[in-house]
Amino acid sequence: MNSKLDPMDLYDIRSELSEDEAMVKDSVGRYVDEKVIPLMRDAFEQHKFPRQLIGEVAELGLLGSSIEGYDCAGLNSVSYGLICQELERGDSGLRSFVSVQSSLVMFPIHTYGSEEQKQRWLPAMARGEAIGCFGLTEPHGGSDPSNMKTHAKRDGDDWILNGSKMWITNATIADVAIVWVRTEEGVKGFIVEKDMPGFDTQEIENKFSLRASVTGALFFNNVRIPEANVLPGISSLRGPLSCLTQARYGIAWGVIGAAQACLNEVLNYTQDRVLFGQPIANTQAIQIRMAEMSRQITAAQLISLRLGRIKDKGQLSPTQVSLAKWNNCRAAIDIARDARDILGGAGISAEYVPIRHMLNLESVITYEGTETVHQLVVGKELTGVNAF
Repeated sequence: MNSKLDPMDLYDIRSELSEDEAMVKDSVGRYVDEKVIPLMRDAFEQHKFPRQLIGEVAELGLLGSSIEGYDCAGLNSVSYGLICQELERGDSGLRSFVSVQSSLVMFPIHTYGSEEQKQRWLPAMARGEAIGCFGLTEPHGGSDPSNMKTHAKRDGDDWILNGSKMWITNATIADVAIVWVRTEEGVKGFIVEKDMPGFDTQEIENKFSLRASVTGALFFNNVRIPEANVLPGISSLRGPLSCLTQARYGIAWGVIGAAQACLNEVLNYTQDRVLFGQPIANTQAIQIRMAEMSRQITAAQLISLRLGRIKDKGQLSPTQVSLAKWNNCRAAIDIARDARDILGGAGISAEYVPIRHMLNLESVITYEGTETVHQLVVGKELTGVNAF
């Protein structure tokens, strides 16, 4: 007879992992259970990012984990995905922090930066001694990054930067910002340091989503940037878009963790909640809804594992990432909403995780490309017609 299946892994995805990948998943999972989950309810309620976790995630090698050298772990893409999955099982805010540091800041420095820039920033970022943010989105731009207004002009050996960026994770705690701007020579990435005159940040308050994450705006008023702080390897919109592909890959894995946390809460709650003389887990209505959650999680796991294997072969297409981000975010937010509903009145209490994950996922399904954007990316791939 078959042994009982893992409710969080009905297709035994674990058996497809290498020994190193399984070790990464287990070590990060233990860390999340022991150190992250106990903090997240209060962090969410207090609208405060738990900065004490930065040193710990750095010590575990989770910052820039896919980069070879520069004090980084050099893990493969599947391992990075599993890191995101386990962190988001704790909270989307912590996974967002790691995603921004790794995919949106360290990745472009490693991919497009000079050796001097890499040596200066990557080891410090891997150790959590320097925090980064990624400046692309603008207040009027949203899903159309080509509409950016932030610009820079040459002034001798320097550049003068003006403009603003909005909805920036880590904005007010960052030591450095990778800012993408329009120039006469194309779209360029600038390494803007926090103490540069004319550079200011402002935190966005009163959020009802990602409350355990720092979100803010960046303002540039005649900021003088030396040529040494310009990423030399890219002069087009392909630069920031390639960073978004990296981040979206991590999100596709991450939201599985949020969905698993919600299903696990429902499994426990419905065993204890007795109505009309029996646990509600014994009813057809509840079992069908939990089975649907499991179906969606399993599909998301298979998509993500396949995506990771393709990425590790160097054959990844942005369209494949869009499909995964779209599918998995939609599945996770639907699971979180239904879990909230199954818990009834308890579902709106922070004592239980579905409401927190549900609110976080409202941001996750929106940032790094809305659901509609990813649908249109897939549509363009199918038809060859750009309908944006």
